Amino acid sequence: MINFWSYKNEYKKYRAKFNKFFDQTLKSGQIFFGPNLKDFEYEFLKKYKSKYGVAVGSGTDALLISLMSINIKSGDEVITASNTAIPTISAIINSGARPVLVDIKEDYLIDTDKIEKKITKKTKAIIPVHLYGKSCDMEKIIKISNKYKLSIIEDCAQSQGAKFNNKFVGTFGSLGCFSFYPTKILGGYGDGGFILTNNFKLYSNIKKIRFYGIDTIDKKNNFYNKYYANINGLNSRLDEINSKILNFKLSKVDKFILKRRKIAKIYDKELKNTGLKLPIINNNKFDVYHLYTVFHKKRDLIIKKLLKEKIQTRIIYPFPIHKMKAYSNLFMNEKYDVSEIKSKGIFSLPLYPELHIKDVKIICRKLKKILLTI
Repeated sequence: MINFWSYKNEYKKYRAKFNKFFDQTLKSGQIFFGPNLKDFEYEFLKKYKSKYGVAVGSGTDALLISLMSINIKSGDEVITASNTAIPTISAIINSGARPVLVDIKEDYLIDTDKIEKKITKKTKAIIPVHLYGKSCDMEKIIKISNKYKLSIIEDCAQSQGAKFNNKFVGTFGSLGCFSFYPTKILGGYGDGGFILTNNFKLYSNIKKIRFYGIDTIDKKNNFYNKYYANINGLNSRLDEINSKILNFKLSKVDKFILKRRKIAKIYDKELKNTGLKLPIINNNKFDVYHLYTVFHKKRDLIIKKLLKEKIQTRIIYPFPIHKMKAYSNLFMNEKYDVSEIKSKGIFSLPLYPELHIKDVKIICRKLKKILLTI
């Protein structure tokens, strides 16, 4: 079976090192808020050229904490894409705000030409979702946010390392949110997330919010244990073991991205002119290919035939947000044509750093054969 994704080859390669990290961390006697976290936060900020930032418990927490840090509250509206993951929407709702959806373009990213039509007096922020490892058109989004004085919170869960006009995603808006879920560009062995910002006030807020609203740093920048909440917060921590593993993998993330782009290039070459709609390439964007997502009207049949050939695929995502029972009442009689069309034909092929090139070529060969018969 060619798995859609697997960590086993990676774990086999780095097992001795990971076990050493585990042993060292447990011997230290510190599980949370120790030197491993401090080192990882420092290296992440250095890597992505941001002044401030903190690691948190998940990418979902990163979004929620970011919304809380800009004082989003009940009655506010937050604009985002109609084909995003559930966590983007749940974070908005859990902050007290109402999500407002905008349809997408052919590249699966928010249609910037339709954003202004959705802005009202209640609109407080825009969450552009950099889906599948691609960057949204941040130039247009920034112009809109400046015009209407809106905050930008970038959802970079699938796009760490992606660039727009040679600048990293997550560094354009007020806040940039990342996920370290195992399948992501920088995946941990457990959950995790990160928030970037260049605003010290927001940094101070998110640092408190992630730890119950408690100040954890004194005026001399030293950690101290003063159990006193200054604002209402959450419990969202990245543990020391995962911090150590992520810091090690951060040093290799450029190589991981290079391998992803190499695999994507093979798919591009082998699958052109086959009837599949392949990912759109834009010259002003640097894609990191968290997913290699294609489109075909006979998707379900193709997936079924690929599975018979022992090749796994995934549909990300099969249902637009407004079609889900949990949220349908928020979007009564609303239509998002492109999202609905795409959701019925998209599927993603295996793509991750430890995937062997020989397996990529097997996938291409068998997929092309299938496409000739349907």
